[in-house]
Order: sequence, then structure tokens, then C-alpha cells
Amino acid sequence: MTIHDVQMQRREDVAEATAAFHFSKPGDFVFVPGQALDLILPSFEGEASRHAFSIVSAPHEPDLVITTRLRDSAFKRALGSLALRGAAQVDGPFGSLTLHRNPKRDALFVAGGIGITPFMSMLRHAARNPTAQRIALLYSNHRPEDAAFLQELERLAKDNPRFELRATMTAMERSGKPWTGETRRIDAAMVRDVVAGLRSPIVYVAGPPAMVAAARGVVVEAGIDGDDIRTEDFAGY
Repeated sequence: MTIHDVQMQRREDVAEATAAFHFSKPGDFVFVPGQALDLILPSFEGEASRHAFSIVSAPHEPDLVITTRLRDSAFKRALGSLALRGAAQVDGPFGSLTLHRNPKRDALFVAGGIGITPFMSMLRHAARNPTAQRIALLYSNHRPEDAAFLQELERLAKDNPRFELRATMTAMERSGKPWTGETRRIDAAMVRDVVAGLRSPIVYVAGPPAMVAAARGVVVEAGIDGDDIRTEDFAGY
């Protein structure tokens, strides 16, 4: 991996207590949708100075974008206070949670909360570079307020006939927004219903560690071979 100097271009809120940070993209930074990078902040020293993030932007987009929950940690506070044009570094890319190349096998993405981030890069890339593969996304959040990129995902599903979005909100009693969609936790019946329309799918699961472990069990219960499941845990996001 190679360390590159970057600058913060802008910040945007994408859900409650969740922000996307746009950084300048070095001309020689090449990545595959689904990969990650280490963000290094110069105000830190040692190992605490870096944090791994999935790359949210697609390769064709002008910025490198990462997204995170704004938790009360020293690194997140430093990131949140980084000024426009503020200096940082990125190390990468790395990671293997990337879309398979076999056009005869479709894909099912299962995301919990901030686990949506690697899938955003893949879906934006697929919207620009259509393939024969169908992609379905099961996206679970507590409330619409917590669902990063929900409106963009709804637009992508509307515009791309080969992409299906199935979102569910599991704590609507705490929400102040309307929601007419699914409200149950992702279960085997939901997975079976979605994969019924897919050809021999490979399943990708990303999110907090407990969610990933539970979702993997549900996917296996739904009849997917464990060898066809790829996972990534997002601890500390």
C-alpha cells in the first residue's frame, strides 16, 4: 500500500449522527468498489492516528469519500473538526469484499446500519457500468433517520432495473418519520423471498460484528451454502 496526501473537500450529513467526508483523490489512487483505506490524521501520533474506512465513492467519482457514525472518540472528534482544505493522508486501498466477476451468478448484499458503506461504491459503479448480474440489497436500520444514503438507494433502485432494494426499519416506535415499508428484523423468510428472484447468488454481509454474525446464521438458515457467503465486520464505526 502507498500513503497519499489528501485534503478535505467537504462534509455532508447522510443520516442522524452520520456524516460523509469528501477528500481529494490522488491521480494514482486506483481501487475496486468495495475496498477500504486507512485515513491518517496528522494531529495524532502512533497507531491511534489512523482508522480504516470503506470507500463510499465509486472509482469514476472525483473525490474519495468515507462515511462514519459521529461517535465520541478522539479520532472521530478530530475528524469532525477537520477544516475545509485540512490536510490528511490515506493509505491503501485494501480489502477483498468486492463483487465477484461471474456474470451468471447474481449478488445479495445484506447491510446493517453503517455496513452500507462498501455497497454504496459497488452500487454506484453498477449504475454507471451495467452488468448481466442482478443485485439485491437487504438494508436494516432502527429508523429511517439512521439509514445512511436511503434516498439515494431508492433512486438507484428506481433507475436501475437490475437492482432491488428491500429496506427494513426495526424500531419505528422511536422514529419521528413515516415509514410504510418492512419493519421486521431480517430473517430466513425474508432472505428466501429475495433470493427466489436471483440466479445462484453470492451473499455479502457487512455491519457491526453482532449483526454480521446473526445475519450469516440467517442466510445459512435460508439455504445459502456457507462457501457462498462473504462477510466484513465494522467495529468502532
